[in-house]
Amino acid sequence: MTSVLVVEDDPIIRTSLVNALTASGHTVRGVAAGFSALQEVTQSPPDAVVLDLGLPDLDGENVLRMIRGLSRVPVLVATARDDEREIIRILEAGADDYLVKPFSGAQLAARLSAVLRRCAPVAVGAEAAARAHGPHSAAAGGALDAADGERPPVVVGELRVDPLARTAHLAGQEIRLTRREFDLLSFLVENAGRVVSRKRILAEVWRQPYVDEQTVDVHLSCLRRKLGERAVRPRYLHTVHGVGVKLVSPL
Repeated sequence: MTSVLVVEDDPIIRTSLVNALTASGHTVRGVAAGFSALQEVTQSPPDAVVLDLGLPDLDGENVLRMIRGLSRVPVLVATARDDEREIIRILEAGADDYLVKPFSGAQLAARLSAVLRRCAPVAVGAEAAARAHGPHSAAAGGALDAADGERPPVVVGELRVDPLARTAHLAGQEIRLTRREFDLLSFLVENAGRVVSRKRILAEVWRQPYVDEQTVDVHLSCLRRKLGERAVRPRYLHTVHGVGVKLVSPL
């Protein structure tokens, strides 16, 4: 059973969120302040955090950054703040998704489940093998897999991505990625040193119409965490504001 920490200062909203997630099968505990949240993450690490930004002692963005300094736990920000620039900044600071109030308990539960699936530690090599032996492996591989057999491994700094084996290593250690995270990393590595827009990433990696650009930010956030870096102190993944993102070799 997944344990969830709800960080919300309003007691009525906090109770509502706790009840909704409990009804969805999670074990949930709630706190009202940023310092309490940090204490919980340190002493009794949850499987996921639902974080409000308007807290009485610390701004939620600062709490998020401190959590990221302590843990890789998935964080779903749930707040009334709906400014697009702030949403992007929060995602780049390490949030795994962003939900604007008001929302239903069902929507919260669905978004949290999606975050947990995206950030689940699945080894890409094992995932590729499972697809290869599945009855629908050709369809499951996606458009990017079609040409993998002709693409040699790409090395950028200490990062090595092998499209054929669908494995990624950093300093010799395998990075555990979801399929979409691997496709995104592979695309960025192949375009290393070049700024690519979110629209181009959606077109080349997702290849699906009507996908929100925020989806890219969420996956970039997961990638940054698994590469051991943060948006405020990037090593490989650099955001070029107003343009896009580029992957470079660290200096």
